[in-house]
Amino acid sequence: MTKIRTIDLNFRGVLHAIAVYAIETSDGVVLIETGPGSCLPTLLRELEKISIKPADVRHVLLTHIHFDHAGAAGWWASQGAHVYVHHVGAPHMIDPSRLNASAKRIYGDQMETLWGTLLPINPDQVTVLKDWDKVEIGELVFECLDTPGHAKHHMSFKLDDICFTGDVGGVRLAARPLIDLPSAPPQFDQEAWLASISCIKAFNFREIYPTHFGGVIGSENVDAHLTELAKFIPTVSNLIREQMEQGKDREAIIEFYESWQTERATSAGLGYPDIHATFTATPPDVSVDGVMRYWKKRWENEALAHTD
Repeated sequence: MTKIRTIDLNFRGVLHAIAVYAIETSDGVVLIETGPGSCLPTLLRELEKISIKPADVRHVLLTHIHFDHAGAAGWWASQGAHVYVHHVGAPHMIDPSRLNASAKRIYGDQMETLWGTLLPINPDQVTVLKDWDKVEIGELVFECLDTPGHAKHHMSFKLDDICFTGDVGGVRLAARPLIDLPSAPPQFDQEAWLASISCIKAFNFREIYPTHFGGVIGSENVDAHLTELAKFIPTVSNLIREQMEQGKDREAIIEFYESWQTERATSAGLGYPDIHATFTATPPDVSVDGVMRYWKKRWENEALAHTD
């Protein structure tokens, strides 16, 4: 049985917010995700505890190119690792200048503290992935599942009867009884996400590993998790749509959504540390922005269709 090591990056001093998964193979160590560059010292320290040196890491599989998942990929490439990434995201790993510039406009002086900087990767060290590609590393074979919804450039990785689901598998921090939706802009797509969940459910996986955070173990638990997520996506989407239709502005909707999420968490028996951890992994303002953008774009497209 494949041994999967879960590395906690202690993002912003919060346990169980962002995971990196490490697997030792006959062809070196595989990392699934790298986390942000800001957490690289923590990752290196945690790997050292299990006797993994940077030179041992030969392969990096990225579910997608958002900073919390792929921010340190360029550094690992500079140490000799090969990077595997969705074909839409690959150009931004090779030349991350646009991603860095966009993030710096948003985060300003906090950019380095929060995320670090994406480093460019030599094209020869990048394997571009498409749906159902196979990645053979030592004795392991990862099958690539194109799973949009959170982002167009999202891959999930099937390894026998387990799956690394990135963000499309939703958020449930260290088995806490609260699922959450990482609906960050600009590519949240309700219909695509639900289709991706159906795709993943069809395999009846024994285990799945969302990046936020940790494994969901047992086929019944996996099915229950994905079923709940499939119900939660339209719940959140429609909740925010209703607020928009009432004419509320962004700030009011964020305040409403954060209050709604806090009440959910409290009702589930979670205290402040758990709620803080959940909001660190999936900030309410970011989730609202993603869903609002989805509805605005959808309404614009519907309006254009009516004028044709």
